[in-house]
Amino acid sequence: MPRPAERKDHPLSMRLPDADIAIIDRAATLRGRSRTDFVREAAVRAAEEVLMESLPVRMSPEGFNAFLNALSAPARPVPEMVELLRRSAPWESDAAPARS
Repeated sequence: MPRPAERKDHPLSMRLPDADIAIIDRAATLRGRSRTDFVREAAVRAAEEVLMESLPVRMSPEGFNAFLNALSAPARPVPEMVELLRRSAPWESDAAPARS
């Protein structure tokens, strides 16, 4: 007699106000996703963030010393960042009216 297939999916049910459903549907549509896919992805992403915030970082004493040395070393300029920070923002221009 065949064994029943092991279930891989677990249903999740929520009661949400119409306004929440509307905003979720709008965002899901903009991403080209179904409501279920959009909510699942958002929930998993939020869960991963919480877990990453609470997991301890483990390293060897040598690794920890290397980490502290990297933090204590003088900062080195990154040429691409220096160039980017020297540019004017798109909304800043010489033609913009002066504020009083």
